[in-house]
Amino acid sequence: MSPLLSRIVVAAILLPLVLGIVWLGGWWLFALALAGGLLALHELYSMSRALRPVLLGGYVGLALTLLGAQLGGPAWVLPGILSTFAAALLVFFVSSARQHAVAGFAVTLLGVAWVGGGLAYLMLLRGIPGDGRLLVFTTLLTVFADDTAAFFVGRAIGRHRLAPAISPGKSWEGFVGGTIAAVAVAFFSLYEQDVVTTGESLLLGLVIALAATLGDLFESAVKRDLEVKDSGRLLAGHGGVLDRVDSLLWAGPAAYVALLALT
Repeated sequence: MSPLLSRIVVAAILLPLVLGIVWLGGWWLFALALAGGLLALHELYSMSRALRPVLLGGYVGLALTLLGAQLGGPAWVLPGILSTFAAALLVFFVSSARQHAVAGFAVTLLGVAWVGGGLAYLMLLRGIPGDGRLLVFTTLLTVFADDTAAFFVGRAIGRHRLAPAISPGKSWEGFVGGTIAAVAVAFFSLYEQDVVTTGESLLLGLVIALAATLGDLFESAVKRDLEVKDSGRLLAGHGGVLDRVDSLLWAGPAAYVALLALT
């Protein structure tokens, strides 16, 4: 099976499932976030195994972060992330393996804050009373439009490298094209929906586009530093789970914070 065909097959199977669970929200979305988060975190820890992350501590921290968001709202996201310290320290003390404490704790906490925090704020976005479903779908569609337009515009007319040391394939032309597409999608998704004003919808699209690009570049920087091409092979032509959600892990929190500032 060709890489393109495998990407289409995987997307055709997973996309309806993910969108259906996002539509349902609640504990269904929590279960999806937990499963996807643990897989993405496992990929990060596998890539950085030389740094000796405290695996069990990270998994517990991610679960508590998502549980905090589900049960307690935004006030309990940070305590969930910080619980990683206690869980990792306990595992570190009882483990007989020799580890580098500073590097191990750093990458363990990074994973929980990055993956767990990003997914937690997507859950919080979905949980906004009345408008959560529309807002989270708008965020998903905006990120998809940004990524797709940036790819095709970059391939067609991309000449100036956006971040050559991190991701040589990305161009300023693709970035501009993706940003325009993202702003347009956010505008038309929220047009006459009585959620935000026209100007605020344009600003929200811009914020999501910028955050999605930064999220993509951040993962590229991590992979380049760890000398890996893809975070995993679970999704065939799509790479790993972390490769698929990297933009959302930044766009979700950015959208939530932007909406707090705008409303």
